[in-house]
Amino acid sequence: MLTEHPRVVIALGFILVLFGAISPWLMVVGAVSPSFVLCFLSYGASVAGLMLGLIGMALNGEVRLRPGR
Repeated sequence: MLTEHPRVVIALGFILVLFGAISPWLMVVGAVSPSFVLCFLSYGASVAGLMLGLIGMALNGEVRLRPGR
């Protein structure tokens, strides 16, 4: 299902990476109290988002070469 729409995979990866970047910032600013679970969730979301983004880019496959090359 997700392989039919690689842009959905890329968008999901972007959302996860965005959460993985915003949540530590909120902890540093002091808006959210840091906890082990939130730190671990933030790291996991960042790594999973990066992997999903890379997989989505690989599934996209819209590479066009110039004619004659």
